[in-house]
Amino acid sequence: MTTAREGFFMAGSQERQILDAGDIARAMKRIAHEIIERNRGAGALVIIGLHTRGVPLAQRLASLIYQFEGQPIPTGELDISLHRDDGNIRPQPPRPPRATLIPLDLTDLRVVLVHDVICTGRSARAALDALLEHGRPACIQLASLIDRGHRELPIRPDYVGKNIPTARSERVLVRLAEVDGSDLVSVVRAEPEELPL
Repeated sequence: MTTAREGFFMAGSQERQILDAGDIARAMKRIAHEIIERNRGAGALVIIGLHTRGVPLAQRLASLIYQFEGQPIPTGELDISLHRDDGNIRPQPPRPPRATLIPLDLTDLRVVLVHDVICTGRSARAALDALLEHGRPACIQLASLIDRGHRELPIRPDYVGKNIPTARSERVLVRLAEVDGSDLVSVVRAEPEELPL
């Protein structure tokens, strides 16, 4: 049985597997340790995930930090759809609203925003706008499982699981057990209208 490793193409498709479940678990542990080190512990931390797959990633990070530090970390969920700047450029079919659940006032707290894939930086910018409706944090940091490049805004994640250089004609797909039934990151060739913003 072939295991998922970088450069492996799934049979019968143009999908190239980059990370398997073990790779994702190791990346998340490393990010959790980096968050603890940079913030000198877990005090005053809140971890907020961007819908959809940033939410389980945020919960995983909070669980890992609790294992390492013995301190529970509040987590939240953020829907950025009302703050995106591409609604008129690329209309999307309507989707059901997703909850924004922020457990407390963020004023003076250290917030880690969690995204699955960062590309242009526009989702992260929308997330900053949405987040600031819930208080004035002492600082906001950004964690992303995957950084695929192609930045259009001066936004860079503080924590990255893996940098994956991609062509504009490719998409990075993150699958997580909580949403998709299994953990997997792959790259697929995309049609022009599917390219990320």
